[in-house]
Amino acid sequence: MAPTTSSSVTLNINGEKHTLSVDHRTTLLDALRERLDLTGTKKGCDQGQCGACTVLVDGRRTVSCLQLAVAAEDREITTVEGLAEGERLHPVQQAFLDLDGFQCGYCTPGQICSAVAVIEEHAAGWPSAVTDDVRPEAGPPPLTPQEIRERMSGNLCRCGAYVSIVEAVARAAAERTGATGATEEAAA
Repeated sequence: MAPTTSSSVTLNINGEKHTLSVDHRTTLLDALRERLDLTGTKKGCDQGQCGACTVLVDGRRTVSCLQLAVAAEDREITTVEGLAEGERLHPVQQAFLDLDGFQCGYCTPGQICSAVAVIEEHAAGWPSAVTDDVRPEAGPPPLTPQEIRERMSGNLCRCGAYVSIVEAVARAAAERTGATGATEEAAA
């Protein structure tokens, strides 16, 4: 008997379960775009280097072009389409819109998904490569522009909208914590 090269998988995407028969080599990106018509997630480099395909898997950012669909079964997958609550945009989406955190918009879904995770990682106290004091008791470092740039460094914007992206992430983070003045600090 020849080995099978496909499986039936159930993917939990944006709170809805989708059962698909997929080739074992099908990436999560291709399953989202080609099989489920969730085209917000973009195919950029197809090598995990640009971040255009970033989605959240169990709340952590994942480049979906390198994630196999069969490995995502029973995981909570959130795409840019699943961030808003009805007609109300997610605070990160709203900040990107308000502060022009995009130009052509191609990288924007991946940038937004990454920013959502960055804000949660920061709030949980995870250090970055530029964090001065990495001791857990030090708590989260200030979310400076340098911290935001480092934490978002896996997402490329070929148009160069980085200044506005940093401002949008800072604003959304400030809204999450109820802090004031963080957006002005991020712009500095």
